[in-house]
Amino acid sequence: MTKADIAECIQSNTDLSKKDSLDMLELVLLIMKDTLEAGEKIMMSGFGNFEVKQKKDRKGRNPQTAETIMIEARKILSFKPSALLRQSVNK
Repeated sequence: MTKADIAECIQSNTDLSKKDSLDMLELVLLIMKDTLEAGEKIMMSGFGNFEVKQKKDRKGRNPQTAETIMIEARKILSFKPSALLRQSVNK
C-alpha cells in the first residue's frame, strides 16, 4: 500500500477531497518523523509503539574477505505492535 492508496482510503471514508486527504497524511507523517528525530516515543493505542533505539559499537565480519571490521554505533527505528494488532493480523 502506498501513501496515495492511504490518502484514497482517507478520502473515501471522510468528506475530505483527495488533495486534502493527501495533505493530512503528509502532515501526520511529518509530525511522526519530527517526533522520532527528537528522540521521543510514539504510542498509538490499538496499533503499536515506534521508538528510536541506540545500538552500540560491535564487531562484524566482511563475508567475502572474512576481515573483521568495527560497525559503528547508530540509531535504529523500532516498532512493537500492540496485542490487538497482533491478534488481528493472526486471525
